[in-house]
Amino acid sequence: MSCGDPHETDCSEVLDHLYEFLDSEIPPADRDKYKQHFEECSPCLEKYGLEEAVKKLVKRCCGHDDVPTDLRSKVLGRIDMIRCGETVPDHDVTAAPRVTPQES
Repeated sequence: MSCGDPHETDCSEVLDHLYEFLDSEIPPADRDKYKQHFEECSPCLEKYGLEEAVKKLVKRCCGHDDVPTDLRSKVLGRIDMIRCGETVPDHDVTAAPRVTPQES
């Protein structure tokens, strides 16, 4: 996406890193650069505002659910596998094993 106006930082770069910006997961220098972009680019500022509102809504509506301990362990294990460069199974390792009618 581009608003058509020239900016020091391109709209596509800002929007590619929008969630990192919202989650404060980018370096301070980039954060300042993106803040400057939002000040001069109303389409990107509008997109930022929309995504921020959605994030707040999700947190308010879903942020209080407790995650089962076994699910949390499985998800963290899968993240560790990816970080270590290990092959991740094609099947969903977080799903409970299926029981066929013959097994029950």
